[in-house]
Amino acid sequence: MGVALSKPIAPAEFLAWEERQELRYEFDGFRPVAMTGGTLGHDRITFNLQKALDRALAGKPCRPFGPNAKILAAGRVRYPDAIITCTPQDRKATIVGEPIVLFEVAREGTSRTDRIDKVLEYRTIPSMQRYIIVEQDAIAATVFERTATDWIGRVFTGQVVLAVPEAGIEIPLVDLYADVEIAIPESGKPLEQTASPDHTE
Repeated sequence: MGVALSKPIAPAEFLAWEERQELRYEFDGFRPVAMTGGTLGHDRITFNLQKALDRALAGKPCRPFGPNAKILAAGRVRYPDAIITCTPQDRKATIVGEPIVLFEVAREGTSRTDRIDKVLEYRTIPSMQRYIIVEQDAIAATVFERTATDWIGRVFTGQVVLAVPEAGIEIPLVDLYADVEIAIPESGKPLEQTASPDHTE
C-alpha cells in the first residue's frame, strides 16, 4: 500500500522520512510504498537464497546483502531480496553501493514491478551486470544479463545451475527450493528468450 502525500517527494526526503518509520518502505519515485509480508514459500526461498550466496561467496571478495538492505536506482529506493556487490561497504550504511547482481523472489501482486519496472530501473545502475527473478510457484528463474548494448533475458527451469560469473560463483537452482513443496522436474534447460523491455536508455 502507498502512503498518501500532498505532493511527490524527492529520494533524499524519502530516506529522511523512512528513518523515522517503524515499517520498511520502498520509494517508487513519487511516494513511499509499504513493504507487505510475503508467503511462507517466499520466506523459505529467500532464506535458501541467502544461504546459497553466503556459502558460494565465502572467501571471495564479493559479498551478499539483503533483504533488509536497500539500493538506489533511477531515483527509486528498492529492497531487493538479495544483493551482490564487490565494493567494500561501510558497515553502518543502509544503502548498498555499486551492486553487480540483484535478486528478486517473485510474489503475487508485484509481477509488473519485478518484471518491468525493476528491469528498467536496475539497468540504469552503471555497476549492474545481472538481475535474477526467482519464481515462487515453480522451479524457474528469469535471468537478465547486461550486454554491450542491451539487457538479454533467458528463462531457466528445473535442475540447472545458475552462473553468476560477475561474482565467480554458480548456484544450483533447486537449492533455492529446499523444504519448499514444489515438484522437481527430471531435467531442465534454459529457454532462450530475448528480453528487451525497452531499447531506449
